[in-house]
Amino acid sequence: MSTLVSMEGVAFTPLSTPLMQNSPSTLRQIPRGVWVLGVVSMLMDISSEMIHSLLPLFLVTSLGVSVFAVGVIEGIAESTALITKVFSGVLSDYLGRRKGLAVFGYGLGALSKPVFAMATGAGWVVAARFVDRIGKGIRGAPRDALVADVTPPELRGAAFGLRQSLDTVGAFAGPLLAVALMLLWQNDFRAVFWVAVVPGFLAVAVLFYGLHEPANPTMQRRSNPIRREALRRLDSAYWRVVAVGAIFMLARFSEAFLVLRAQDLGVPVAFVPLVMVAMNVVYAACAYPFGKLADRMSHQRLLALSLLVLVAADVVLALATHWSALLAGVAVWGIHMGMSQGLLAAMVADNAPADLRGTAYGFFNLVGGIAMLLSSALAGLLWEVWGASTTFWTGAGFCVMALAALYVKRTPPPDV
Repeated sequence: MSTLVSMEGVAFTPLSTPLMQNSPSTLRQIPRGVWVLGVVSMLMDISSEMIHSLLPLFLVTSLGVSVFAVGVIEGIAESTALITKVFSGVLSDYLGRRKGLAVFGYGLGALSKPVFAMATGAGWVVAARFVDRIGKGIRGAPRDALVADVTPPELRGAAFGLRQSLDTVGAFAGPLLAVALMLLWQNDFRAVFWVAVVPGFLAVAVLFYGLHEPANPTMQRRSNPIRREALRRLDSAYWRVVAVGAIFMLARFSEAFLVLRAQDLGVPVAFVPLVMVAMNVVYAACAYPFGKLADRMSHQRLLALSLLVLVAADVVLALATHWSALLAGVAVWGIHMGMSQGLLAAMVADNAPADLRGTAYGFFNLVGGIAMLLSSALAGLLWEVWGASTTFWTGAGFCVMALAALYVKRTPPPDV
């Protein structure tokens, strides 16, 4: 069977495989290590989202920070995580071991959580977010490379989708727990932040004791993964995936603006985290099915569909005047996330050599981090100058630009 090639030249998965013809068995074939990594992600996301679903409001209402400053803080925080991944990915390839770096990264994330509860000014929050996102950056590339290392190529879309689904279960369980505790404790932000410490440390324990890292046959051939000879092995197909990922980051700014949109529409503070619950319930439900679909569908087509879905989400959120429209918009946003996140991770694995996967994820996230910083800062500026609707209309415009870039005609290489 010939390899399908997009207009960008990136190799895509054929439309059908024997695996997908027997789809009920797919879940049982996914290795135990993927499940462990998914549970670890779920626990850490419960911890993180209990804090992050309330943090924009905590900054604006309790600490007096402007919306533009929130955008800059979130952009710096998320881009720090993505940029840090390049260094941890390179190091994991050089060492030939990935678990230790992942444990260290999750440990930093857990240690940052008490600082949010003790914060008396914006500087504390910025420092805690910085440490937390550095931890996320350190663990991200080795973790994704571990998923690719333990999973057969024909199962990668499903494996990344499953890990993302479990991660996203935590992403909606955390805000849901935050809502319950805010109602119970009469909007006591700090008390909720203290409870978030517990699942963070549980995540570190599960990873440390629950995951057995597979033997790496390249350990005896250590070399610098970012030397010129090694980087040449990351070919044009890989760099096109990097470019597509950067465009996606420009089109999709920080999710903190979904929380702020809820406040803008008058949603009571205690119920604002339900915005993230709605998005992440849909995200969790979609990530694994769309991951399986990515194993048999043209990647380019699925990416394009996800951008159209994001356009729809931006339009609904720009026009929203009631909480029901807000929930509809964030739910559609969740569908987009489920369609695109696992797919992009699988595309990196498919287009990078096995011994350079950590480095490949690192550079992918470096470029994406720069794009995230720019898009979040711009979103905050637009919000303050022209209002919330303009921010989401601009996001829709970036999506249209991304679609155009995705379909720029190139001379495709011959079939192999």
